[in-house]
Formats: sequence, C-alpha cells, structure tokens
Amino acid sequence: MLIVSAGMGAGHDTVAGELARRARERGWRPRTVDVLRLLPYGLGGGLRRFYQASVRHAPWTYAALYRGFMREGPGRRPSGVPLARLAGERLLRCVERSDADVVVPVFHLAAQLTGHLRERGALEVPSAVFLLDFAVHRQWLHPGNDAYLCVSEEAARRVREATGTRAWVTGPVVAPEFTRAGAGGPGGDAGAVRWRERFERFAPGRPPVLLSAGAWGALNRPAETARLLAAAGWLPVVLCGRNTRLFHTLAGEPDVLPLGWTPDMPALLAACHALIDNAAGQTAVQALAAGLPVIGHRPLPGHGAEGVGEMAALGLTRYAPDAHALLAALTALAPDTPAGREAVARGRALFTGVPDAMDCVAELAGRRPGRFSRTSRPGPSPAG
Repeated sequence: MLIVSAGMGAGHDTVAGELARRARERGWRPRTVDVLRLLPYGLGGGLRRFYQASVRHAPWTYAALYRGFMREGPGRRPSGVPLARLAGERLLRCVERSDADVVVPVFHLAAQLTGHLRERGALEVPSAVFLLDFAVHRQWLHPGNDAYLCVSEEAARRVREATGTRAWVTGPVVAPEFTRAGAGGPGGDAGAVRWRERFERFAPGRPPVLLSAGAWGALNRPAETARLLAAAGWLPVVLCGRNTRLFHTLAGEPDVLPLGWTPDMPALLAACHALIDNAAGQTAVQALAAGLPVIGHRPLPGHGAEGVGEMAALGLTRYAPDAHALLAALTALAPDTPAGREAVARGRALFTGVPDAMDCVAELAGRRPGRFSRTSRPGPSPAG
C-alpha cells in the first residue's frame, strides 16, 4: 500500500501513520510519501510555508483562496489538477518501486493527482482516497478515483453526488490508545492521573479545559479566550503545537498553562473537561474517541470554519459563537450532566457500526473477496 500524505500541519501525516500501522498489523508493507516533496522546483515547500504563514498571521488571505479555489460557486472554478500533475511522474515511479497494490491519498492535492492518473490510465492500481474532512471541498473530488473512505454519511453523500464514485463511511481513523484512554484502559488511567496532578499543582481547584491550536499553533485571539476561561474559574490548557512564540506569550498569562508539542495526547485528553476546537481536525476526532466533549469556537477561516460548522450540524460537537455561549456550553457539558453524557455517547458513536478503513482498502486492492473486482469501476454504495 502506498499512502500519499502531505506535511501540512500534522493531521494528514497522523492519519497516514495510523493507516500504515493497521496495514502492518495485516502483514502488508505500507510506504508513505509526501505529495509536496514530489512537486518540482520547490513548489511543495513554498505551498507549505505560504499556508503556515497565512493561517498564523493573515488568515483572511487563506479565506479568500478557499473561496476561490475550494468552495463551489458561480462560473468556472480553478482545478487542482494542473498543479497536481506536476508530481505525476514521480508518483508513478514510487508506485513502481513499492510494487503497490493500491494507492491511498489522504490529502486533497494527492486525490486530484491519483484521480487524474487513473482517468488517463497511467496509474494501473486502484486509488482509495481517505477523505478526513467533515466539510468536503471541491478539491478533494475527482471522478477518476476508484473509491472514497469518508468520516460521515454526509461526506459520503457529497462524494457520490459530485463524482458518482463509490464512497464508504468508515468514520475517522485514530490510534487505539485514544479509545483505551477514554475508557480507562491499560496505561490510560495512570497517564491521566499524572496530568490531573500536574493541573492541580499548577492551579488548584480549576477544571482543565484544552484549547487546540493545531501543530502550527494557529489560534484566533488565544490570550483573550484564555483570560475569559481563567476569569470564569477554569484552567485553560493551550496546545501551542510547534509555535514557540505563542507558548512564550501565553506563559506570561496568570492561571493559563501553555503546552508545547505533546506526544502523550491520549492521557491528556482523558484528564480534561472539554476541548475547545478551531479546525475540526485530528485533535477534535481524537477527543471524541477519548470521550471528551468538543466545543467549536473562533474557528480558522476556510475549511476550519466549515468543518467546525459541519461537526456541530451533525450533532458531534457544539458551536459557541461568542464568549457567553462558550461558558454556557462548558457548564452544560459537565461529565455528570445529561448533556455531557449525551455528547460523549454521540462522539463515540462516530467510531462504531462502521467498517474498518483497511477492510475497504483490502477489498479494493483485491486482497479479499468483495463486491467488485480489482479492475471494475465501482459505483455508489450505502454507508458501510
């Protein structure tokens, strides 16, 4: 299996890593490549730097690009294929060297590339796109791909309507440690206890609330949100990712605990009261797997805002448009309240009653009996 990811933050690589782990459990030989590194002339690095700078310092620029390139709208809209095809020859060489039975893109530019190559007949093995966003923008969609693996039925419906391609509902892909930590499994309790002890030493009596800023530490008015929570009696624990400037800025705020890059996320999530999310990314779905209520607040523009809205519309999270709504949601979602218990149940239900993503990939690759052959073109199918 060849997984095609992209080093845009950490979410896509996290999904790629979990898919590779599951593949190895089955005796497969997975390999992962970064589609940005396959682009010539340093274009991939330039795209990464531009996106990082825009979401951190000028989010309105990314919002404008999102409206122009990714959302549906009147008139002819730009396609990602011309850029993606620049990586075509290098990707085909990777497929040949790895002797892959199937290619699995986990980034929208990679999905454009595999769809284009499959449509031309240049890519001879199936492509199964893992679509990790709840809000499906148009750059994910290419009818040349053989199948899509989607996190929700709404996302799968959008794929089927736009492309006529088979779309399975597999739910998000998260490491099993998150579910075990939330259920008090081996190692989860001990790790969570260590975090709770740290929180109690830092700010006695204050329930900890996580603020997620993603791998790049992109938050909208983080100090203002942290002060609001601290004034209301909460302990704001801010995930600053790799943004050292944000970390040092918040370190000077009273009763605010900033954290840098944190590998022990399962235990940390299990130790907190709720997650305040701004991007509907991997941290949000990891929190749901761990049984932690998620509240969308001050989302990043573009896919962040649309994803946060879509998760709230599906009943997986709550959206808090202002300070009053944020504090009300935190109170309502306490663990001992009916709303809190319902939020936990809804989040965990996202991961139950759906096929494993690797079962779908295996079927597409012809590694187990399925409903269509390796060379057939699949059509729409119901969830699961």
